[in-house]
Amino acid sequence: MAVTDTVVGIDLGTTKISAIIAEVDPEGEAQVVGVGNTPSRGMRRGVVVNIDKTTEAISLAVNQAEQMAGIKVRDVYVGIAGDHIRSINSRGVIAVSRGRGGVGTSVIKQHDVERVIEAARAVALPMDREVLHVLPQEFSVDDETGIHEPVGMTGLRLEADVHIITGAIASAQNIYRCVRNAGIGLRGLVLEPLASSYSVLTEDEKELGVALLDLGGGTTDIAVFFDGSIRHTSVIGLGGINVTRDIAAVLGIPIDEAEKLKLERGDVFPPLGDTTRIEVESMADGKVHKIDPAELNEVIRARMEEIFEMVLRELKRVDCLGLLAAGLVITGGSSQLRGAAMLAEEIFRKSVRTGVPKGLHGLAETVHNPAYATGVGLIQYGMSHMDETGFNGDDTAVFRKILKLFKGWFDGLLT
Repeated sequence: MAVTDTVVGIDLGTTKISAIIAEVDPEGEAQVVGVGNTPSRGMRRGVVVNIDKTTEAISLAVNQAEQMAGIKVRDVYVGIAGDHIRSINSRGVIAVSRGRGGVGTSVIKQHDVERVIEAARAVALPMDREVLHVLPQEFSVDDETGIHEPVGMTGLRLEADVHIITGAIASAQNIYRCVRNAGIGLRGLVLEPLASSYSVLTEDEKELGVALLDLGGGTTDIAVFFDGSIRHTSVIGLGGINVTRDIAAVLGIPIDEAEKLKLERGDVFPPLGDTTRIEVESMADGKVHKIDPAELNEVIRARMEEIFEMVLRELKRVDCLGLLAAGLVITGGSSQLRGAAMLAEEIFRKSVRTGVPKGLHGLAETVHNPAYATGVGLIQYGMSHMDETGFNGDDTAVFRKILKLFKGWFDGLLT
């Protein structure tokens, strides 16, 4: 590894696009050296809907971060979300490669682990979908189960349980096109709740069982961990922007005013302190009206209840609710709504805490906010995959890895 390596993460949100630049020293310590933010105009529910506007927003956010850091960005990790994301659990089985003589048990090597994961990955997918991640859950060697590190063990049969995350090819292609049009290389696409888990969850929580809810502007991303590995992922196409639009529709005010009102006076519970009526200017007649704060909070609570109840139904559907001994962690910009964690505790009947990104230094205070959970997590994901991606400035090697990962998704874009 070089004296200092650079890792860059870009969170493509529905309401904002964030770029974070971090420098990683030889000891593995990461220093945040640049942060850039810009409103997102070309995204909807986690999916690119306007190439030009998204490209422009990426360029602006990266330029801001570059100016702060004094570093030119070459390639980035980018988060991917949207309700097109699907996940399945799969199992692969292989015979362990035998040594000389071809008899008896053999020592399991890394090559065997790669083969069994590839076997588990071989599932039939529709033509419009591709694998984003294959995440090992546990291995079995002959009759021994619950193994996390099989390399070095001996046995005849190796099995792997894996969690496979898939996404729509078109959505990934559009993200790649936007990043490429911005003059930046794509080091990897990372599922956003997976990235967020790196920055806000503890190893104990993952071991005991925890559900991460990333409450973004356009989507609510779910990731369930148990026994140290990921068990389920899904995305719900509702987020903070839906709360804002509900406020705007009920009160008859512009979206921008509704967002400001949500942030300044919004709560999911009836007001206990300041009950001063709120003055708002109606779009219908242009007159100033006074509304009861309780009315505002009822609108917010109704939508937040709907989001949490949809998550609850999803957790019950996949039989994960009983795995959550460590409760739930909510993060993302919309998790900062006053009372959100308390409402979640009411609905899930589990302990709930708000997850704040951790593990970085430097300008860490700038990103010490749930809204940056995915961006910080992308940095930490990149740090944990340094050996895989190279970090040696070899664009050819990076491109080959991406091309292999997405199996030719980009052939049409490169002609």
